[in-house]
Amino acid sequence: MSLTVDIEKTLGAFELKASFETSGGILGLLGASGCGKSMTLKCIAGIEKPDRGRIILDGRTLFDSEKNINLPPQKRRVGYLFQNYALFPNMTVEQNILCGLYWEKDRAQKQKELKEILHFLQLKGLEKHKPWQLSGGQAQRVALARILVNRPTLLMLDEPFSALDSYLRDTLQFEMLELLSKFDKDVLLVTHSRDEAYHMCSRIAVMDSGELFDVKNTKELFANPVTRRAALLTGCKNFSAARKISEHELEAIDWGIRLITDLPLRDGLTAVGIRAHYLNPKTPQNRIAVHFTRQLEEPFEWTLQFRCAGQKAESADLWWRITKDRRPNPLPQELGIAPVNVLPLYD
Repeated sequence: MSLTVDIEKTLGAFELKASFETSGGILGLLGASGCGKSMTLKCIAGIEKPDRGRIILDGRTLFDSEKNINLPPQKRRVGYLFQNYALFPNMTVEQNILCGLYWEKDRAQKQKELKEILHFLQLKGLEKHKPWQLSGGQAQRVALARILVNRPTLLMLDEPFSALDSYLRDTLQFEMLELLSKFDKDVLLVTHSRDEAYHMCSRIAVMDSGELFDVKNTKELFANPVTRRAALLTGCKNFSAARKISEHELEAIDWGIRLITDLPLRDGLTAVGIRAHYLNPKTPQNRIAVHFTRQLEEPFEWTLQFRCAGQKAESADLWWRITKDRRPNPLPQELGIAPVNVLPLYD
């Protein structure tokens, strides 16, 4: 299975430029609200038309501006789960799902496929319920059922957990992963949550201000985001302007310190990032003299802010996050950073 997208679209002052390929598994589109993630899905689904470019799914051209090809949504075989699930409010669960089988003329076959999907998604007993009678998780499964009975070649999920409370969101992520493991085709997942992207996706494409600028294996992206935008979207809190000193040493200019890195430094280094969980008073490398400025107690963690001894006055305080059972008392006068956790950044 494969999807190739190379499109551009202008909406007033906003410009979308999305170029990527998939090769199976779940590809996450990670970015802040308004960066163009949902618009990319709508262009693939045929709901919106790009100004230029092409979209090819499993060798079928869905859109090509040069060849004047623009297949209508119903011919694209693309399943699109909207943020609000888009269930018909006056229809029952059964009727909503049957809308996905509009193409099937054999009534007996329709009923057979309906029973199979109801069983598969654990919806038996809810056939006569209206959408307002369903929980958030049930509504999501009904929307998925309506999509899957149409046998899509590509499944696209637009912020599928954003409207759910934290407990239900975590539960449904397990259920969704189990379901998607049985869907042997490509999946695109739009999210602004780094945790959701990490849990769900084998690869992540980072989007910012309409531009898709990085596609990597999920663990590789978090371990080495390369750019400040990618580091920020994957949860990095601490940034300083930086310059290269040698192949494995840099100066963090805002913090007034030098750091050793595991990653070899390239020319063009502009910044360095340190994740808030990566600081450790017991780490012997990259020792920093610190003084703490603020602290915030959370249910299971402490978030502490501090400044380095030689830090520039105009630069922001740094963050340190630590679980409650590991918080030292008194607070340390120095923190260390393992060289593997120093993130060189190049934009």
